Amino acid sequence: MKIAVPATSDNQVDNHFGHCKFYHVYSISTEDKITEMQTVPSVEGCGCKSNIAEVLAADGVSVMLAGGIGNGAINVLNRAGIKVIRGCSGDTAALVTEYISGSLEDSGESCHHHEAHHAVGSDHQCSH
Repeated sequence: MKIAVPATSDNQVDNHFGHCKFYHVYSISTEDKITEMQTVPSVEGCGCKSNIAEVLAADGVSVMLAGGIGNGAINVLNRAGIKVIRGCSGDTAALVTEYISGSLEDSGESCHHHEAHHAVGSDHQCSH
């Protein structure tokens, strides 16, 4: 299994999926241990309008642990076969370990500002 996390340069979850610079992609063994971490650069454009879902799916990613993420991006990721867990924060490796242990749950909250964000050029960030 592979798990992707939008990340910052200090190994924290990037709170805005569509604007992150790169993703940490963790490979998980059959014993539920992290065996490898790769950094995958984000492609140009907003997350839901880019081809990042296809890129990650082609690399074997089946789960995205995200902070703030809009419904458009969730739909694109789901269509690519990637399950999305929203409302995540903190250290990316610790978060993946928490997910593997079964103690991480989806917040149920999506960013709702996406269309307005692009229409007015706001730099609003989701907060969860």
